[in-house]
Amino acid sequence: MLLKNLNEGSKIVLKDSYSRNGSLLKIFRKVYEVFYNLLAVFVFIGLWEFISRLEVINPVFLPPFSKIVSAFLGLFISGDIYVNLFISIQRSFIGFFAGLAVAIPLGLIIGWFKRFERFIDPLMQTFRNLSVLALLPVFVLFFGIGETSKVIVIAWAVTWSVLINTISGVKNVEPQLIKAARSMGVSNLSLFKTVIFPGALASIYTGVRLGATSSILVLIAAEMLGANEGLGYLLYLYQSNMKIPEMFSIIIILALLGLLVNYSLVGVEKKLFKWKERA
Repeated sequence: MLLKNLNEGSKIVLKDSYSRNGSLLKIFRKVYEVFYNLLAVFVFIGLWEFISRLEVINPVFLPPFSKIVSAFLGLFISGDIYVNLFISIQRSFIGFFAGLAVAIPLGLIIGWFKRFERFIDPLMQTFRNLSVLALLPVFVLFFGIGETSKVIVIAWAVTWSVLINTISGVKNVEPQLIKAARSMGVSNLSLFKTVIFPGALASIYTGVRLGATSSILVLIAAEMLGANEGLGYLLYLYQSNMKIPEMFSIIIILALLGLLVNYSLVGVEKKLFKWKERA
């Protein structure tokens, strides 16, 4: 009896030790994965610091990364960045949702009505291939240098990626699902709500992700021309005044903002479309 109790006790101890070791191993693997994913970034920063310190490139134009970090922190400590950051996010946000409000309904209509698609496609392809920056003076001419022209430029850039992906999503809905719904006597409106739109949603969301990135990229160009507030304005101001560490700090803020938006949308996508991973 005593031996049996000792054996059972030793088994419990071994199980606890195995579970602890297993959890520690999982934590170690997670830390390793994070480090490995960021390794290229660390190597890039190290090379940047090394090249600048050796003056392979003039440090006036490429200051050491440590100086840029110092300038980056200084912008937040002084509070100079907050108002401009908020204004840029606000412009990007408004332009982004304005683009979605146009692109998604229009894409659903074009994707569903084939004759309308054939009619509108040449004009749509022409506009889609126009450079946003080339159109910026036109928007300024029509809407002035105020907020309206900047928001419209952003909305224009967002519209095309969302529009094309929405059309593609509608056209690529499984035909068997449509036939099955029609055989059950479903009306066109119900078919659209229950089959077409849900089937196109994954493709639409891909366009939304691309549009979110475009809204930030185009925002900077819009703010560099005819603005007195915003991250794009600060970027141009620091470059004009040869405040190079501060200029690179703004570029880093923009990169971090883009990464935050992208990975946030990726996280939402994984939760909304779990079936894609299973497939």
